[in-house]
Amino acid sequence: MAWSFKIMKQFINVLLLGLLMVGGCTRSQDKISPTAILISNANVLDVRTGKIMEAYQIVIDSGKVQQLTATLKNPEAYAVQIDGRGKYVLPGFAEMHAHIPPPDTGAERIEETLFLYLANGITTIRGMLGDPAHLQLRERAEKGKLLAPRIFTSSPSLNGNSVTNIEEAIQKVTAYQLQGYDFLKIHPGIQRDVFDQVVKTANEVGIPFAGHVPVAVGIRHALESKYASIDHIDGFLEGLVPDTVGVDPAQNGFFGYNFTHLADTTKIDVLVEMAKQNQVWIVPTQSLFERWFAPISAEELLTQPEMKYMPVSTLENWKQRKIEASGTDADFDKVQWQRFDAIRKQLLKKLHKNGHGILLGSDAPQIFNVPGFSIHHEMEGMLNAGLSPLEVIRAGTLNSAIYFNREGSLGEIKEGFDADLIMVDANPLENIKALQQISGVMRQGKWLSKAFIDKKLSEIAAHALQN
Repeated sequence: MAWSFKIMKQFINVLLLGLLMVGGCTRSQDKISPTAILISNANVLDVRTGKIMEAYQIVIDSGKVQQLTATLKNPEAYAVQIDGRGKYVLPGFAEMHAHIPPPDTGAERIEETLFLYLANGITTIRGMLGDPAHLQLRERAEKGKLLAPRIFTSSPSLNGNSVTNIEEAIQKVTAYQLQGYDFLKIHPGIQRDVFDQVVKTANEVGIPFAGHVPVAVGIRHALESKYASIDHIDGFLEGLVPDTVGVDPAQNGFFGYNFTHLADTTKIDVLVEMAKQNQVWIVPTQSLFERWFAPISAEELLTQPEMKYMPVSTLENWKQRKIEASGTDADFDKVQWQRFDAIRKQLLKKLHKNGHGILLGSDAPQIFNVPGFSIHHEMEGMLNAGLSPLEVIRAGTLNSAIYFNREGSLGEIKEGFDADLIMVDANPLENIKALQQISGVMRQGKWLSKAFIDKKLSEIAAHALQN
């Protein structure tokens, strides 16, 4: 009997030890990382469905979204918490037609420009005029050594002066691919045979190309050549001019403006279908045509609040170029511009609805397009063309992720995705201007509070006054 009792006691001790070990494992598994950040009770926008997930908990660690859940065990145990009550969280935006200043601008101004993008919720940029220095910036940004959006950079410009023959096309395309540029930038002036060699070599070495449509190439051949993207809706208006008119294509003016009265809009659907069949994305940069080449005056644009972040010398240059483009002494007709703008908006809407798709991009910094801030003007332009707020948001989030073949890591807020996101004060589906009411931005899991952003912006404005 004593022997049985002893055996039973040993059995109970082993059982208790096992239970303690299991409990210890459970507690270990539930242990919260000291570097984890909790965004609590936020309204999270699912950009794919348009659904708002109310009062959700987002756990971020190691630059990734670790949990996205309606309920969370022990939320009080997180050392770093961001109160999301009443706020709206959505993925960071991609500015798909951005410019990074050249090296001679100076490191300080370059870093300020990159921050201006971030301050407006832009966590990815596609730099459209590359330089070897931008490859280094891309690496520093990726390693978290530079406060900047994720950078995709084009090659230096391929244009009628930089690539004049087939041999140059082969040499430069091959070199740019080996140097690690993400894509080639096509500019005007390239002759048709040289362009075809650029395309042939690009396909052989495996580097995409994007940008303008040279006059000698034309929109139809450009679409058939399968650009990764055509920017500014370039070449499309020229493509609406009937062949029977017999115009000189080189007399097209500012993105086809001179041919406005000749455009046959019944031809739009054919071009849109070609864009769809050849999977060519379009970056409209509509704000460029509503600010630089538009009836609005330089004086009115200079009063806008974001202008204080640009150097005085830059603003003077913008004012002069604006006057030259659409001032009283320029060959600019407001009625013709209204027709031009209406055709562009018609193209934009149809390319979104029936083409391959639209990407969000404003061409900043360009004439009165301040980096980051100009994306909000672009969004308004897209809304005015007939897109919904959700469609505009997708153009800068989900669509860009598809474009970059990063659909499994960018463009949405999901578990395992990169922690690049923004928090705003109101629902952007109800009023897209809510995207200007930023409470904070997260890039690679690093939180930039509104206070931090405002302080940095004040420093940039003060510096701009000195230049």
